[in-house]
Amino acid sequence: MTRPQALGFSPARLARIDRFLEEKYLASGRLPFVHLQVTRGGERVHETVQGLADRERGRAATREDVHRIYSMTKPITSLAFMMLVEEGKVALDDPVSRFIPEWKDLAVFSAGTGPYLTTPPARPMQMVDLLRHTSGLTYGFQTRTNVDAAYRKLKIADAHGPLDMPGFVDTLARLPLEFSPGEAWNYSVSTDVLGVLVERISGQRFQDFLAERILAPLGMTETGFSVRADQAKRFSACYAPTPEGGLTLQDDPVTSAYHQTPRFHSGGGGLVSTADDYMKFCRMLVNHGELNGHRLIAPATLRLMASNHLPGGQDLTMLSRSLFSEATNAGVGFGLGFAVTFDPVRAMLTSSPGEYYWGGAASTAFWIDPVKDIAVVFLTQLMGSSTYPIRRELRTLVYAALMEP
Repeated sequence: MTRPQALGFSPARLARIDRFLEEKYLASGRLPFVHLQVTRGGERVHETVQGLADRERGRAATREDVHRIYSMTKPITSLAFMMLVEEGKVALDDPVSRFIPEWKDLAVFSAGTGPYLTTPPARPMQMVDLLRHTSGLTYGFQTRTNVDAAYRKLKIADAHGPLDMPGFVDTLARLPLEFSPGEAWNYSVSTDVLGVLVERISGQRFQDFLAERILAPLGMTETGFSVRADQAKRFSACYAPTPEGGLTLQDDPVTSAYHQTPRFHSGGGGLVSTADDYMKFCRMLVNHGELNGHRLIAPATLRLMASNHLPGGQDLTMLSRSLFSEATNAGVGFGLGFAVTFDPVRAMLTSSPGEYYWGGAASTAFWIDPVKDIAVVFLTQLMGSSTYPIRRELRTLVYAALMEP
């Protein structure tokens, strides 16, 4: 680890982060454990690992632990798709039905619980709609509409549910869209659809494409869609909050379905990983698409991905129909796989214009600051990413430790 002063950080203020995590989240029992890594210019500035990775068995967290990263899978899948865009095999304005012809007659929900009353979309769903979540698709956990309810009932995009990749596509073909593509922003299974498209366009199984084209070149040997036998003892437990502010076991690391090969390889939320592995992915992003001599994507393509693509330059608060924590910020748009902070003042958040980020359902998070050359990975395992404001708090604490203007 490089001395923090050499990279512009105050050691005393970095230590304040550790105390904050211990006092507010660990001693109180709000989180089971925390693992935070901060890098600048590819050099590690700070790391802390605290708490219990398995409270029931009294196992302390270690930096080698394997965790469910859920929606932090999405940027990896989005990058895979953009690699195919770079190869000229698909374009952002292509209709999705070019490669999923089963969807050529998708319609928009008007009323009903099935059969549904529908209307034709104003325009076809395009590839860009999947990357920026303006497709009209949804998630069952949204619990807002009849379409959400249908997703829950049919276990859409459940990695360990009844559907495989073809079944996922066929089932969605029978359901209406929430809205006409491009009309609104709704967090959804769009990135799972990108996984299907990577498979159909490349001719490789989605999981093999990720392994060969992204994970292996970056040396992400601990990342995959299931927990290997040699990882089993390092797999963390996952918890849910109790009404009293404590924790209850949500997924036991010994009996977890993650030990089995999933029927559905979810591009939207199926991967497990470690902090070191995910930081390799982040370091590649900070380094404009290249790491250790392996270039995955061109700098210009990555700039396009990390730009706000919401129609009319709007932010999430103007366009979002979702009910989840990442959609609460003014001044935050969405690019091709990432949220993008384009106005830190409106966001009321210490950051740089152009910072991009995302998180996962188990309260995990990462962010990339291309202006300050900073990457941060935060891992824990608490279901319900909006339970606590820890993502915003960590941004404040990390930037408060940076002593350069």
